[in-house]
Amino acid sequence: MAASVPRDVTSYSLGLAAPLALFFLVFFVAPLVQLLVLSLHNDTAGAAWGFGQYVHFLTDPFSLSVLGSTLLLGAEVTALCLVLGFPIAWLYHRVGSRAQTLIILIVLLPLLTSVVVRTFAWIVILGRQGIINATLQSIGVIDTPIRLLYTQLGVVLALAQVQMPLMTLPLITALGRIDSNLEDASCSLGAGSWRTFWKVILPLSLPGVIAGCTLTYAAAITAFITQSLVGGGQMLFMPMYLYQQASTLQNWPFASAISIIFLLAVLAVVSVFGLLGRLSRGYGGA
Repeated sequence: MAASVPRDVTSYSLGLAAPLALFFLVFFVAPLVQLLVLSLHNDTAGAAWGFGQYVHFLTDPFSLSVLGSTLLLGAEVTALCLVLGFPIAWLYHRVGSRAQTLIILIVLLPLLTSVVVRTFAWIVILGRQGIINATLQSIGVIDTPIRLLYTQLGVVLALAQVQMPLMTLPLITALGRIDSNLEDASCSLGAGSWRTFWKVILPLSLPGVIAGCTLTYAAAITAFITQSLVGGGQMLFMPMYLYQQASTLQNWPFASAISIIFLLAVLAVVSVFGLLGRLSRGYGGA
């Protein structure tokens, strides 16, 4: 009697994935297709078809400036999160277990709080009588309160705090995979701390840096609540622009075109991050 061939544990019936595929088809693919069809209406009545809404957006300097300012905002928030998050992740692997627990608690605490609550807290902090202005006035740095709320700086600071866990957690994971003997070997060969960081630690942590930048960037440019409340009516970003066209002006074809263009822009940036991630894996393994 022939021995039975053991079943490959990695092979499963495609029927097991059918519920998830159906869920994505109904709640993700179908709305996107409907959005794409709606964006091809040249007027709100849906009587004429064409690419008029896309031409309108791409030839309108105001719309392009809103898209550019939104993409720039994501870059600023990502850069600030990286500068602040990397030292936190580095410190995590150089302290004791109790301090590590405290750091993880501090990093995860924002995720346990509603983004609306955190945003209103930043409104209080950045206000004319807030903590920052009161502190600067008390130590004599400024005589009158400076404007922080409803400014680009205020939006960047608030978004950086809100999205910080998305940057710090991948960095902690990436730094934890680096063999500590490599750092010791670099130092024993005469390299200083900064040279060891630039030549050993940073290249090997690039996969975590790329993953954190991707998550932070995508979350920052789509953070409708924080952008709207902290930015107020002084600045306009793509999520609010889209909301105004859809809900206030009832111009659904143009709002759909804005959504498609914004989605493609985000996918382009994320694809660049993905390409950098693949290159960093090759660089780290070299």
